[in-house]
Amino acid sequence: MSEKTRKKTLGFFTRLLEDVSPQERYTSALEQIDAAERLGFHSAWVAQHHFHENEGGLPSPLVLLSAAAERTARIHLATGVITLPMEDPVRVAEDAAVVDALSGGRLQIGLGSGGNPRSFPAFGRSFEDRGEIFASHLETLETLWRGGEIDGGNRLYPAAPGLLDRLWQASFGSFGAGIAGSRGDGLMLSRTQPRPGRTDAPLSEIQVPVVETYLAELPQGTAPRVMASRTAIAVDKENRSDLVRRTAEKLRRGEADRLVGYDTSGLSDEELLVATDTYLGTPDEIVARLRDDVVVRDYATQVAFQVHSAPATHKETLRSLELLATEVAPALGI
Repeated sequence: MSEKTRKKTLGFFTRLLEDVSPQERYTSALEQIDAAERLGFHSAWVAQHHFHENEGGLPSPLVLLSAAAERTARIHLATGVITLPMEDPVRVAEDAAVVDALSGGRLQIGLGSGGNPRSFPAFGRSFEDRGEIFASHLETLETLWRGGEIDGGNRLYPAAPGLLDRLWQASFGSFGAGIAGSRGDGLMLSRTQPRPGRTDAPLSEIQVPVVETYLAELPQGTAPRVMASRTAIAVDKENRSDLVRRTAEKLRRGEADRLVGYDTSGLSDEELLVATDTYLGTPDEIVARLRDDVVVRDYATQVAFQVHSAPATHKETLRSLELLATEVAPALGI
């Protein structure tokens, strides 16, 4: 193991975008978390999306994780992310404390300042003010979880001081990563990100400076926590071509250009997968590509796989989880 290489744990993100009822979406997510625990995954992450069912379909991640807490015993349950500027920080602190108690201290809290700009006005907030609001709300969370008082001499019940050591911040760039590092929080890296003018740059090449900034700002003696999120869908060879076709069709309906920041219309299906950082294929194919991912190989302390933005069915997702846990992760030393 090199000086930079870290011991890694295995995580996954749920996908809640199948064309089924909300109940079926949430039931499938819970079944995937159950399966992940049986397969030895360390953590299960859920993302928050308000209003728009075609973006993520889960406005209340802590509610879903409370259900997962009652069904599981070992797997860590995580938000990736709660869009904190849109939320009431007192309610987030309370809800997180209850879920943490129900889960026996297995909750991890990932926070972000972004989200869909169209959703902010519904919460009486301005997207342009999100950075300032995030900092204020984060201070409230910390005060409450630490056991401090807020207005009126109120203290949080139940207490949740352990959550302070399980905070993560999502960041595309070095500025946010430096803030997360200076606080000793975990750093969450995106599964893909735009890189205008650098269309041939691997994702890890863009993210290494971000991680380096985070590590440089960590207080002395603080263990780094770097989560590399990657879109990875493992399939059996006979099912590969069909899912590649469906995934490319979905990406071409507008998502691809937004993800990468340039016109992808001239790319083949396979080129489109590479451009959008979509690791779709047999376990051997995924391993071959991820071995060249410097962030996954040398910096990550956790690698969290997700099927988004492939239109994988619940059945395909369960099979992918199995292949990732039994073939891909061991080959990568996760």
